[in-house]
Amino acid sequence: MATLQTIRTKAGLLVAIVIGISLAAFILGDMLQSGSSLLRKNQMEIGEVNGESIQYPAFQQKVEELGEIYKQNLQQNQLDENTWVQVREQTWQNNVRDIIMNDVYDDLGIKVSDDELFDMIQGNNLHPIIRQLFQNPNTGQVDRNAIVGFLKNLETSVNPDQKNYWLYIEDQISEDRTMSKYVSMVGKGLYVTTKQAEETLNANKKTVNFDYVSLPVNTVPDSAVTITEKDLKKYYDEHLDSYEQGKSRKISYITFPVNPSQSDYTDAEKWINEIKTDFENTKETVHFVNSNSDESYVGTWYKQNNLAQNVGNWIFVDGANVNDVLGPYTGNDRYILAKLVALEMMPDSVKARHILLQVNSQQELAAKQQLADSLKTAIEKGSNFAALAREFSKDPGSAALGGDLGWFSRGQMVKPFEDAAFSNKKNEVAVVISQFGIHIVQTTKLGKLSKQAQVAFLVRKVEPSTRTYQNVYSQASKFAGKNRTGKAFEAAIADQGLNKKVATLREEDRNIAGLENSRQLIRAAFDTKEGNVILTTQESPIFELGDNFVIAVLDKETSKGTAPFDDVRARVELSVMKEKKIEYLMQKAEDAVQGKSDIQEIASILNSSTQSANNIGFNSFSIPGLGNEPSLVGALSTLEKDKVSQPVAGNNGVYVLYITAVNEQQNADVAQEKLNLAQSLFREATSEAYNARREAAKIVDKRSKFY
Repeated sequence: MATLQTIRTKAGLLVAIVIGISLAAFILGDMLQSGSSLLRKNQMEIGEVNGESIQYPAFQQKVEELGEIYKQNLQQNQLDENTWVQVREQTWQNNVRDIIMNDVYDDLGIKVSDDELFDMIQGNNLHPIIRQLFQNPNTGQVDRNAIVGFLKNLETSVNPDQKNYWLYIEDQISEDRTMSKYVSMVGKGLYVTTKQAEETLNANKKTVNFDYVSLPVNTVPDSAVTITEKDLKKYYDEHLDSYEQGKSRKISYITFPVNPSQSDYTDAEKWINEIKTDFENTKETVHFVNSNSDESYVGTWYKQNNLAQNVGNWIFVDGANVNDVLGPYTGNDRYILAKLVALEMMPDSVKARHILLQVNSQQELAAKQQLADSLKTAIEKGSNFAALAREFSKDPGSAALGGDLGWFSRGQMVKPFEDAAFSNKKNEVAVVISQFGIHIVQTTKLGKLSKQAQVAFLVRKVEPSTRTYQNVYSQASKFAGKNRTGKAFEAAIADQGLNKKVATLREEDRNIAGLENSRQLIRAAFDTKEGNVILTTQESPIFELGDNFVIAVLDKETSKGTAPFDDVRARVELSVMKEKKIEYLMQKAEDAVQGKSDIQEIASILNSSTQSANNIGFNSFSIPGLGNEPSLVGALSTLEKDKVSQPVAGNNGVYVLYITAVNEQQNADVAQEKLNLAQSLFREATSEAYNARREAAKIVDKRSKFY
């Protein structure tokens, strides 16, 4: 019977995450300051789509609901911040889509009936999601008994997670079918005429081979052209759309990194020296390491070249004995003791086969364990392993091969499986449990034997102590206390020779490069006036971001709209400089082609050479060696064969063209082209049906105020 665990495992990325629970009290706390009534509707608004408000409490509830689905899919109890960012983004996109499309569906009468949903889940037209979730891995066919069994089990289940997860899957199926109906309706309104097909064929059927002379713009020195203030202002006014900008903030900041002090190193060294004797004498080495070390025991078998040089030499050259201890020695801010646990001749690789029994619930474990023991006994008594693997194994990759996994080295399999395979004698059978289920493992061949060692490492990381944190915070606090304004901040940096860093932030940015968990600083920057020190929500000038204390000043506010001329002057200068150089090259090329019909002669006059390109058509996107040059493609479409063109101004230079051959496709099939265009148009409609409505919608995004 299919279980929730099976569905989570199989779902993967096929099911588009769409759903999302609880109010974040700390955000509400931040918003309830200054005694103002911030619980009004507009102040709790996280966004607006076509005039419809999205309120923070409802949005956050959906985020939490989707977060629960994520936890089940990922089999995790907690999600990290990066995953929560994805959850919030998907919740937002889903909200926007629902608001935009639900009215469209209602107006057009598009809906999914209960009978349709049943048909997609249990009927004759199973949805791809159902096919994926309930596919038998051995046959590749849908297991309809598994579907029915799962749904019956769902009716009696008291597990709310299982029911919520299934409702989520049903929602995805229904939403997908609704959108499919809409896209199909749009597609049926599209038509390709015979004339369109003929024009497309005409555009595609002719290509040319040509020679050209290239005068790259980067060969002109800046001194060859003159730029005036009038030129700059004129270009700026004519290209205002190019200088549109979003809201941003420019900040300066300094960091006070919290690194281990000399005292922290001394304390770590003292600790490991004091524990060394106990480590040498313990009979429970693994337990001792796991109880005392900053890094757990891993139990790996090492060859000499897999160990640090000093440890490898100590064991394999100097001849350390089992239970000997090396160290302490240092590495990567750690003090380390190494204890030799075992030294044996072991195979470098093994060939093995297995039978995998999947365990889908705790209730199944005992029965599957009993089955594994029975199979092990049968194999040891001579039963055919390959036949049993084909019958019982749930590993689709190896079951068809009689369970054979081929040769593998250490590190290629999960550890419980690897330990069994390498510990077995030839043809010995073992039963082990991994995260994939219960394995009946038989090692069929052993590779070359070599001396290998198991080593226990007792590690003490050197980390900043509370005292060190307090000392660094005191330094930051002293700096902040003396420099409460932007001007004082800048002056102090200059006087003390501190390393000031600069960052330009957008409202939706999640992080500042090099600073952990810096979203709080970004949000605070947008609530700060230009020239002021940025404060935390607790009105402190010191942000604790990872292992850094940070003090920052807002240097500049930038509003959404057209950037002022002075802000983009450097960009304008580059554009005008390029434009002037193109004009310079055009004049040079025009003089060279005057009265000339030989492109080689023209190349010589221009101190250049000719180059060639072949099979360039009117629909070509780029030209080999030149890149995106639509002006050239346009000029080629009108140029006669064996004629020198007038100079053509391109994106990256000026060109003179000469067509050497015209290639025409014969016997074009208009009917087939019409069909191709219709299919292409429908594919475009499929991807753009929603996108077009989204682009036309009025969307206000205020998420940065809350997250």
